[in-house]
Amino acid sequence: MKICDFAGRAVAAFLSIASLAAPVAAVAQALEGDPASGRQIATRFCSSCHRVLPMTVPDRADPPSFQSIADLPSTTVLSLKVFLHSNHKNMPNFILSPAESNDVTAYILSLKNHTPPFKQ
Repeated sequence: MKICDFAGRAVAAFLSIASLAAPVAAVAQALEGDPASGRQIATRFCSSCHRVLPMTVPDRADPPSFQSIADLPSTTVLSLKVFLHSNHKNMPNFILSPAESNDVTAYILSLKNHTPPFKQ
């Protein structure tokens, strides 16, 4: 076996293993931030459009409540951080510091599965 064949196989094996670990790393991210501070920030900046407090009734509003956002299966630390640092067509262009972003993320994730399932 040539050295370049061996190196190519080693790189391919590493990439295969890394691709398997990537989803686990995204799920297992450390949660930084203070949910209580995040609630205050959300109330100050976001409550004019979103319902930011925990909800006990179904949400059919647009824009969605923070509870609805939290309960989406796709809502993770990473997805919230990406969202909070992206421009959005129908939202004001708030610029949160990294600490504020961590706090809002922690608050939204604290709402995850906060309410009982709704009966329709």
